[in-house]
Amino acid sequence: MGQGPLIDRRALLAAGAALGLAPVLPALAAGQDARVRDLLRQMTLDEKIGQTHQPAGGRQKALNSKIDATALDLVRKGGVGSYLHVAGAAFLRELQRTAVEESRLKIPLLFAIDVVHGFRTLYPVPLAMAATFDPEIVRATARMAAVETAVSGLHWTFAPMVDIARDPRWGRIVEGAGEDPYLGSVMAAAQVRGFQGEGLAGKDSILACAKHFGAYGAAAGGRDYDSAELSDRTLNEVYLPPFHAAAKAGAGTMMTAFNDLNGEPTTANAALVRGVLKTQWTWPGLVVSDWNAILELINHGVAETPVQAAALALKAGVDMDMASGVYAAHLKTAIAQDPSLLPLLDQAVTRILTAKMRLGLFDDPYRFGDPEREKTIFAGPEHRAIAREAARKAVVLLKNDGGLLPIAPTARKIAVVGALATDSLSQLGSWKARGQVADVAPLLPALKAAAPAGTEIVHVAGAGPRSDDETGIPAAVEAARAADLVLLMVGEDFDHSGESRSRSDLSLPGAQGALARAVLATGKPVVVLLPSGRPLVAPEVLEKAPAVLATWFLGVEAGPALADILFGKSAPGGRLPVGFPRATGQSPTYYAHVPTGRPADPDLAKDTVRYHDVDIGPLFPFGHGLSYAAFAYSDLALDRESIAPTGAVKVSMTLTNTGALEADEVVQLYVRDPLASVARPVKELRGFVRVTLKPGEKRRVTFTLSAAQLAIWSPDGWRIEAGKVEVMVGSSSADIRLRGAFTIAASGKGRDPAAAILTPVGLA
Repeated sequence: MGQGPLIDRRALLAAGAALGLAPVLPALAAGQDARVRDLLRQMTLDEKIGQTHQPAGGRQKALNSKIDATALDLVRKGGVGSYLHVAGAAFLRELQRTAVEESRLKIPLLFAIDVVHGFRTLYPVPLAMAATFDPEIVRATARMAAVETAVSGLHWTFAPMVDIARDPRWGRIVEGAGEDPYLGSVMAAAQVRGFQGEGLAGKDSILACAKHFGAYGAAAGGRDYDSAELSDRTLNEVYLPPFHAAAKAGAGTMMTAFNDLNGEPTTANAALVRGVLKTQWTWPGLVVSDWNAILELINHGVAETPVQAAALALKAGVDMDMASGVYAAHLKTAIAQDPSLLPLLDQAVTRILTAKMRLGLFDDPYRFGDPEREKTIFAGPEHRAIAREAARKAVVLLKNDGGLLPIAPTARKIAVVGALATDSLSQLGSWKARGQVADVAPLLPALKAAAPAGTEIVHVAGAGPRSDDETGIPAAVEAARAADLVLLMVGEDFDHSGESRSRSDLSLPGAQGALARAVLATGKPVVVLLPSGRPLVAPEVLEKAPAVLATWFLGVEAGPALADILFGKSAPGGRLPVGFPRATGQSPTYYAHVPTGRPADPDLAKDTVRYHDVDIGPLFPFGHGLSYAAFAYSDLALDRESIAPTGAVKVSMTLTNTGALEADEVVQLYVRDPLASVARPVKELRGFVRVTLKPGEKRRVTFTLSAAQLAIWSPDGWRIEAGKVEVMVGSSSADIRLRGAFTIAASGKGRDPAAAILTPVGLA
């Protein structure tokens, strides 16, 4: 079979060096660089290939279980560069000792694990963290996770997942920041800075891994691992910006996607990985494949044998092979057949050794792992306090008709209905790392502790998400009728979302729909608590219930955090990072759509871009979220009417808490180019800030928006077009309070992806 050119210039999108990314990863000192080059010169071909080999040292539920005598012998021969699915300070110290004291070149190993939303102290799942619209708490939770990870002897996490996901049927939407590339870029940068700290040489800093490079979240039909068909513009404007932001924040590693993009599997896509990431962006980090992905190039139909698969992945720029063993078993043969692969192998090994050098492992291979700290730091008070704050901030108040929340003191008997109310396991989410169910603070005890004295709280399961059994519903109805207030907890459990958990039907699973309808029919005031890892479709519940909280999976402090919100100790301030559709068949639906010649019209007699069997737009839009207070937006001002293509405009407004309670508001800045060379989205997020205000308090919010943030992708790179720009400030993508405009005076060229340029925000 033919193998084509190393880099397809068409796929390079003709951007050239204009997209260059100023390296943020710390450059090696001259002595360190010389040391890497000297090691490379000493290595045999087998030892070089060994550095690219990352076998599993165990299974997710049995870490370290595959480290036996045979594995240790391979380490001594220099046949392993990294292990995943390992943990434990004492165990990893001994494994590292084998590498640095018993191998010929004494090269340390990299130890890795998926720390997606916490290591032992688990905080809310990433989609919930994105709902905080607070990059500082996102950074703080990643920092917390890094400390626990490093103490356990690990160097590397396969996080953050920064894939944009606009189709909630995709199970892995739970792992990312949702539908918007700007929000995704902010959250990506915050997590990288949290994991890696101020520098990889610092204490408790671990390597971040932005994944899954390419367009994994664009899988057809929301089916995990499926193909993505995207235009160059959509790829560059929507799916790549969070990766660029992660790279600019200093992400030490990236992982390629399982799926193909326009027919080219990412693991074999030289134009995308070696071309865009390594050449155009000049990103100097390490690229690892996803689990078994190199071998799966055969299933994709682009390789016939493992030898061909190894050659394709190395040509693409994949430095390390996770789990498949293809590099270890077949790369030597591939190089014998094609000696031009040898310098590419040298490049890969150099990046691997450089990553180890950046972590300080050559100077002190045992600097990670502390058995004594490991005994005390896990799920400690400081980490739980951060987890509780994150959980509170992640909750989104979708509805609150009649001010049903916070719970009034007159609600003396509260019925908690739903099997999920006692499901502590689900609060740990889809990636548990070393999380333990025993660490979860459950909901019911937290409610009882937070309720006023004399309040009676009863729980009836009624029905759960894993069974169609409705026999428990009558008891739930009886409890609801006897209560002053019902807390109805229905949604997904942890195993409904996550990898390989795509769903064709987003309605409430099991008998929960019947349970909800029966409870709502009692006429009692009902607050719906909606745990999930994605938007759910339950119009019969979400439209009828007077109050609804999107509670996601909130981690070890789920119970106390929810009690804080329900009883008014803390006001909800989260916002939706992805819209909730009215029907599964409406997916994907997202706010930043391009206008058509026949915009959606409520009049069904007109031929417009809409479905006839559901109302227009999502039930709850991107950025939506209510509070226990009301906020007034006023006095929009732009500091200039026109800017150069290299300039910026300051957009200011006054925010006032007009309510009676202290609460948070998320001020959101949207832009639109109403007349351009190509149709532009109806609005695009370009800034946000979460502000806490006391009753009557006001703050002046200022966004500094650059012309480069309006750049359009073209075959020649990022193009800034002259003309009018509309500015919108509001409380959600559908709740715009203030409008203004300015002009870009002349055309120009941008450098970075527009959505990856983070907007400075000032508060006065």
